[in-house]
Amino acid sequence: MKDIFTLRLYTRVARLGSFSAAARECGLSQSQASRIIADLEAELGTRLLSRSTRAVVPTQAGADFLVRMEPILAALEEAENSIRGDGELRGLLRMSMPTSFGVRTIIPRLAAFANEHPDLRIHLQLEDRRQDLIRDAVDVAFRLGRLVDSSATVKRIASIARVVIAAPSYLEHAGAPATPTDLTRHRIVGGSAAAVPTAWAFERGQERVTVDLEPHFSSNDNEGAVAGAVAGLGITSTSQWACQRELASGSLVRLLTDWKTADIPVYAYFPMGPATRTAARVLVDFLSAQFRRDEKPD
Repeated sequence: MKDIFTLRLYTRVARLGSFSAAARECGLSQSQASRIIADLEAELGTRLLSRSTRAVVPTQAGADFLVRMEPILAALEEAENSIRGDGELRGLLRMSMPTSFGVRTIIPRLAAFANEHPDLRIHLQLEDRRQDLIRDAVDVAFRLGRLVDSSATVKRIASIARVVIAAPSYLEHAGAPATPTDLTRHRIVGGSAAAVPTAWAFERGQERVTVDLEPHFSSNDNEGAVAGAVAGLGITSTSQWACQRELASGSLVRLLTDWKTADIPVYAYFPMGPATRTAARVLVDFLSAQFRRDEKPD
């Protein structure tokens, strides 16, 4: 059997559907990666990948081999880490998350974790669209809002307060809404579905109000929605974490502060389930502790 490097290379070619992309990850040329996989197929006596000018796709034998091999490679890495006995995390940890959440919330909290584990390399995939986490070999993905796949291995790690905000320049000519229903007479800025739903729910004491709103300006990225609000395009709703800088500077102000809006849940997804690497679980525990600390009142 070929060495572990060859097997890891195969899993990346199969998941990415590309020799060139997998070769770049592994520090090889495309021709080197192709030759290594061809040698593996020759040794196994079967074709693992179907190659064409448009795509590289696992054969049935290749798909079966992939499913069986990935947990073994993950277990080998865990065994290597445990036998060292020094508690150090090593290798490459891949994370996926929405762009704004990553830039404003995760990256500022990573320095302490990275300092504790200097031999661990960390790669962030900042994506506001849903992606194939298995194909991209993501160890842990962070998702905000409603849980899409309740059967997935997930951990709820935080709840973020939702706020309604606008720029002073917009309020100067449009006025501030006094009640949630007043929002129907304002221009609305829409962001990603998780951050800015079309139906905004409010409560105050025993009162419950849900307002259906049609955005006049929208963006598929939360940063775009916040920027639109700062520019005076209208009122938006997002997490308090996503607009802290703007609130602190005064470029945005909170509205309807006597009404409570539903918090935004934050989940950590583990695509590999029980085979999740220790590094991913340790990172999630670290971030959970950070979020609990930050949520405590001063």
